[in-house]
Amino acid sequence: MLVWIFESNLIWSSRFVNLVRGFGYEAVVTTTLPEGRANAAIVNLSDPNVGKIAEELRERGVYTIAHAGHKEKDLIELGKQIAVDRIATNGEITKKLESILAEASPKS
Repeated sequence: MLVWIFESNLIWSSRFVNLVRGFGYEAVVTTTLPEGRANAAIVNLSDPNVGKIAEELRERGVYTIAHAGHKEKDLIELGKQIAVDRIATNGEITKKLESILAEASPKS
């Protein structure tokens, strides 16, 4: 599984890379949309370009997981408006990322 991580925060990007690779998946940190197609993407709802990124990911059929703090209600609402596949709080994505990524896996 290839996971694109759209994250400019070094702490979050390092955390996600370590977790994703620890699950045995390939992780690529980026701020722009790479060529090709990933199985999943993680986007930070506080990114000012998140709407455009989410739209491009949706057009490519990439399962998109967006995250924000549990108290950032406006960002959670933004995630609903831009229609990502999964919204997770920062705590949830840290503790349950493996099962969240499993949602992106093709069902056999």
